[in-house]
Amino acid sequence: MPRPRAPQHPILLRSARMLDVDRGELVTPGELLIEGDRISAVAPATVPDDAVVIDLGDLTLIPGLMDMEVNLLLGGPDHNSPLNPVQDDAAVRTLRSVANARRTLRAGFTTVRNLGLFVQTGGLLLDVALKKAIDHGWIEGPRIVPAGHAITPTGGHLDPTMFQAFAPHIMPLTVEEGIANGVSQIRHAVRYQIKHGAKVIKTCASNGVMSHTGPAGAQQYSNEELSAIVDEAHRAGLKVAAHCMGDQSTRNAIEAGIDCIEHGSLATDETLDLMVERGTFLVATTYLADAMDVSHAAPELQAKAAEVFPKSRLTITRAIEKGVKVACGTDAPAIPHGRNAKELVALVDRGMTPLQAIRAATTVAADLIDADDRGRLEAGLLADVIAVPGDPLADITATERVRFVMKGGQVFRNDQAEADN
Repeated sequence: MPRPRAPQHPILLRSARMLDVDRGELVTPGELLIEGDRISAVAPATVPDDAVVIDLGDLTLIPGLMDMEVNLLLGGPDHNSPLNPVQDDAAVRTLRSVANARRTLRAGFTTVRNLGLFVQTGGLLLDVALKKAIDHGWIEGPRIVPAGHAITPTGGHLDPTMFQAFAPHIMPLTVEEGIANGVSQIRHAVRYQIKHGAKVIKTCASNGVMSHTGPAGAQQYSNEELSAIVDEAHRAGLKVAAHCMGDQSTRNAIEAGIDCIEHGSLATDETLDLMVERGTFLVATTYLADAMDVSHAAPELQAKAAEVFPKSRLTITRAIEKGVKVACGTDAPAIPHGRNAKELVALVDRGMTPLQAIRAATTVAADLIDADDRGRLEAGLLADVIAVPGDPLADITATERVRFVMKGGQVFRNDQAEADN
């Protein structure tokens, strides 16, 4: 049954500790007054008589986490089947997304960017439909910033027929589904995504580890084509995220005005310096380099992974040291949905402090999506709150052990209450 959109009574949320993300300190005790979908007071001096008290005991309140690269339409027990692209219709993919959205929310991630369908849907923007269903309260899931279909050239990294090296004329795709060549088609494709509800544009600026069509990082769109994507998106007030691994392709994407680089695995120091200068975000997806299962991939792809992943780890460490704006993103289901906090652990392994990693999934992510209503536990902001055991500033793995999830003032997980029942 769908949940009510807001509780009838104010909620006093109480715990042993609370994280002040800006100050980087734990506040004791942690108390938040929730009214409607907002935090109305921190450590309230007075509490309404009709407030419902939720006492979480020895837990730490932190802001709802954010994952800046997921694909909720993919993933599941049979995710690695090579027949998925031609067996799953739009209805099946949508039902997959319902389960994945719930799993992601219960893991403590209350906002995500769904970065582009690369499946056959007849031009339907399934992530926009998923966002609407969640926003209406019909199903459980995080807030979604949808990209619609990723924009990619024929045979590009996000051309779904490329992943399985299909024969010609198998699974034909349209410009509306993101397969666009040349400036004219690119403008058409971007405008179509925007018309039907995309809130960010995703494109493919280079090959990837799983690309059959050349070395990882080779540029796919021309500089002129990349500029056309940026021009169309920016005039509509949308940012552009680009899958990009190679150094020169990353530099060209930045020069074209791309707002966010996904992966950036082979970027040199000079390119990272340019990212700092331009304020370009990096969604590192660095846990992939530790745990992505490529055992079922073709031998040539396994060889690319063995070459690229060690270099990628070093690149992300240098990006952190240089002060690139790194936001949390997992590329789920390359990493299974619901294990999103593994990325925070990996960011700490690459050189971030636990506080920096938490900021990557809160304040930095909020800045990336231009959302000034979340990412902190402050009066007036959305009541997106999770609770974890222990001290996440001392042990980032605490973020993997979420015990409580509230989104917009509604409780979606409370392990203590569920145990009591």
